[in-house]
Amino acid sequence: MAQQQQRSISNRPISFINRNGLFLLLLALLVLLGVYLPLSESPLFMFQNRTPSSSPPSPSFVVSDWRDYSLAQAAKFVAKNGTVIVCSVSYPFLPFLNNWLISISRQKHHEKVLVIAEDYALLYKVNEKWPGHAVLIPPALDPKAAHHFGSQGFYNLTSRRPQHLLDILELGYNVMYNDVDMVWLQDPFKYLQGGHDVYFMDDMTAIKPLNHSHGLPPSRNGVTYVCSCMIFLRCTSGAKLLLKKWVEEIRAQPWSNTEAKKPHDQPAFNRALHKTTHQVDVYLLPQSAFPSGGLYFKNRKWVNETKGKHVIVHNNYIVGYNQKLKRFQDFGLWLVDDFSHESPLGKLE
Repeated sequence: MAQQQQRSISNRPISFINRNGLFLLLLALLVLLGVYLPLSESPLFMFQNRTPSSSPPSPSFVVSDWRDYSLAQAAKFVAKNGTVIVCSVSYPFLPFLNNWLISISRQKHHEKVLVIAEDYALLYKVNEKWPGHAVLIPPALDPKAAHHFGSQGFYNLTSRRPQHLLDILELGYNVMYNDVDMVWLQDPFKYLQGGHDVYFMDDMTAIKPLNHSHGLPPSRNGVTYVCSCMIFLRCTSGAKLLLKKWVEEIRAQPWSNTEAKKPHDQPAFNRALHKTTHQVDVYLLPQSAFPSGGLYFKNRKWVNETKGKHVIVHNNYIVGYNQKLKRFQDFGLWLVDDFSHESPLGKLE
């Protein structure tokens, strides 16, 4: 009888225990797929192996996910050879950002670019078109606020700049900062030779000799006019010291609507340079390669005499969005209309 009972049990197709085991196996498989598939379509997974020549994938993530994208993650993703190229911009200046990116892509340095978005609209737009290349460092600014030179919106945007740059240095990267109303005509990195802490351009319109000094320009009434629009900083204690002093100088001069000369970050940068003169190794870039807008756009004779030497052109010494755009168009430097296919962002609607 015991043998018959044993045979009847062995002839059962699946025992209760085996059915439970099969159920648990299927459940584990479903959980595994539920974790892996969303991950494989997440923004950080999708673009890790993307080559520069490939078109951006169509992300299938919820846009709010980018709120949790940290500066450390973003810098690690874009850094090449220990260097990050940074701009800080809000959504209204998206066309200028695109123009700047086209010029950088022509020099094959666009994959190093990290866009510090100052509002969520720009953060989502850039990461939709070019996943991983934009990050927002809270708090976000009001994208509808005026951002022209001298406005409080301009001050709010530019006053955050030195802290952004310091944070990137603290992560262990060299960093180049550019305003987005600039255009690259050549590769600037060949001018960043030597072990200097910081490289910058003069913002004066007076013509310097081709062999001018590369030290901190002589001051007039204790003030120099170095531009904070284009800066390259090595990850050194000297560069960090300069940025900390810059932050201090900005905090010492908060926004005031009553002052005749509205505060912004550049005077504070120049004060910081003077106060750290003997502690920071600085290098003034050649004027012929890095001219101010007041020289390049207003002195045709000088431009012809230095033809072929220009590396980065800054569209400053002019106020107003439409005025800047028209000047770029007049000088053949507005690339967006005919060369949007060269931008990592593609053609913007």
